Amino acid sequence: MNQTIHPKQALRHVLTVPGDKSISHRAVMLGALCEGTCRISGFLNGEDCLSTIGCFQAMGIDITVEGTSVTVHGKGLHGLTAPASPLQVGNSGTTTRLISGILSGQPFSSTLIGDDSLNSRPMNRIATPLSSMGATFSGTEKNGKLYAPFTITGGALQGITYSLPVSSAQVKSAVLLAGLYAEGQTTVIEPEPTRDHTERMLRFLGADLKTEGNAITVSGKNPLIAKDISVPGDISSAAYFLCAAAICPGSTITVKQVGVNPTRTGLLDALKAMGAQITLENETDLCGEPVADITCTYAPTLHGITIGGAQIPTLIDEIPVLAVVAAFAQGDTIIQDATELKVKETNRIQTVVEELQKMGVDIEETADGMVIHGARPLHGAKVKSHLDHRIAMSLAVAALQAEGETTVQDAQCVDISFPGFFDLLERM
Repeated sequence: MNQTIHPKQALRHVLTVPGDKSISHRAVMLGALCEGTCRISGFLNGEDCLSTIGCFQAMGIDITVEGTSVTVHGKGLHGLTAPASPLQVGNSGTTTRLISGILSGQPFSSTLIGDDSLNSRPMNRIATPLSSMGATFSGTEKNGKLYAPFTITGGALQGITYSLPVSSAQVKSAVLLAGLYAEGQTTVIEPEPTRDHTERMLRFLGADLKTEGNAITVSGKNPLIAKDISVPGDISSAAYFLCAAAICPGSTITVKQVGVNPTRTGLLDALKAMGAQITLENETDLCGEPVADITCTYAPTLHGITIGGAQIPTLIDEIPVLAVVAAFAQGDTIIQDATELKVKETNRIQTVVEELQKMGVDIEETADGMVIHGARPLHGAKVKSHLDHRIAMSLAVAALQAEGETTVQDAQCVDISFPGFFDLLERM
């Protein structure tokens, strides 16, 4: 599906966005491992999260889906059964990496297989620590790297202390989930703090988990107790509308009930540093996660900034759309220390640079990020999503202030995280 976008001015809207993708994945996974029934509201009914549901259904978990309401009948830590066929993870790296931690503790073998994009992403970062705990990985290897399809044979896991070579919430989560099955304690040490949804939900469901600085420790073989889980709006989905307000003259957009977990609010900090007007109202707590209504108002005097270091894990998924905002800012914006972008659905450093250049953005790729020379006029173009949902939506935001029409090719990939995105954009 191709999507054509025309320029717009003065976007004024109050809206909600789909449930947080990261939290939706974890709610299903941990709900399946709970003793009792978890009722999940606000679930993101997108392709990636549905892949997670399909995997656990294939392992004997009774899950019902009614729109954004999901009921998971958990069977405890040891209630999963061997799947009759390979587990289909689709395009979901989150499903693949997190479920690998759980499968590492099972008394059976299971095979994970994804689409072409997923199968091209190396998985050594999870295989290395999980193998050291006692799991066995085998499958597709190229140049010494492991790719899906791959098979995990669970083992009698032993707790470890693992220092992440690169900050990654998904790798951290895989090791902590394996730690639920391990003898003793499992500790993960992060070089920089990453999103902590796994830790928050584990605590909410009764796990024995402690955090000291950048070290997170979980004690194995303690049961999880089912509770109802409410999923807040996804700040990564809200980002596209907040950034649209920042660059479209006369705009004010409010996104209600968005998760504002401090490990995820780097986008808001960056927008403020660039001169955007950001306010938070109605701040509260939802099942261990902070939420708020976020308003962004057009900023006529945006300026370039440098983004790097500890900021990167807090806005890793928002970098493509921040690059769009930077194109409208005075001066240069430098994004560095972002090599993690290379192992997302696409190499997002390469694809952001390639597609924004087609629209007239003066942007260059660096070894660990990009440099955007701002305040140059954009023009409409035919651009490619590369089947990456975040690239597609970021290009749509750029199109709002480009002269002429822009066509985003293969735009159907937005359904991975934001079904209805283009309809909502058009209504505004």
